[in-house]
Amino acid sequence: MKVLRTVNLKKFYGSGDNQVKALDGVNLEVEHGEFTAIVGTSGSGKSTLLHMLGGLDRPTSGKIYVDDKDILKLKNDALCIFRRRKIGFVFQSYNLVPVLNAYENIVLPTELDGNKVDKAYVDKVIDALGLKDKLLNLPSQLSGGQQQRVAIARALAAKPAILLADEPTGNLDSRTSQDVLGLLKVTGEKFGQTIIMITHNEEIAQLADRIIRIEDGKILEDSEDKGGEDDE
Repeated sequence: MKVLRTVNLKKFYGSGDNQVKALDGVNLEVEHGEFTAIVGTSGSGKSTLLHMLGGLDRPTSGKIYVDDKDILKLKNDALCIFRRRKIGFVFQSYNLVPVLNAYENIVLPTELDGNKVDKAYVDKVIDALGLKDKLLNLPSQLSGGQQQRVAIARALAAKPAILLADEPTGNLDSRTSQDVLGLLKVTGEKFGQTIIMITHNEEIAQLADRIIRIEDGKILEDSEDKGGEDDE
């Protein structure tokens, strides 16, 4: 089942000789439960693409469907609600609320939406990410890797249709990066979560099921699931 689809997505800045084509006709489909890495150099358009997919910015033209919903037809308030319910975000800066402890940060988006927290599910996510002993800690009392795991738990807690990770290990050292990405992959598989991650790090990208390479606003290469087809 396709959980995400874009049709001829374009994002242009400026005009004439000064026009910059951040995205130039991107067509993308992502299946439910797939872990996709979007790889590109600085200025390739990967961050712009992620912001479009998450409804954080609007394209110049094209269509974006998330969970069969054309998000570009939504007005700002409706888009904000849809984004909170259907799209999880993990940023390299963690974006945790400093005065809330780890558990309060994890359940905050669900509570803001007026929904009851699925405690049994959240407990499973917390356990999978190894956070049981850190739930009462404030962000300032956590290491960078622990803060990022809290951010991942927060994104998963709302059971989003897709989870978007923007350079999620950008502020972490190499070893912690591998640990966090490994946990992201394992929890994604365990809970059937669709994950789209952007990165410039080739080694990190190899953890994904599928790698999409983008340059100058266009998809240059799209690998299929490294698992391949089932043997006969």
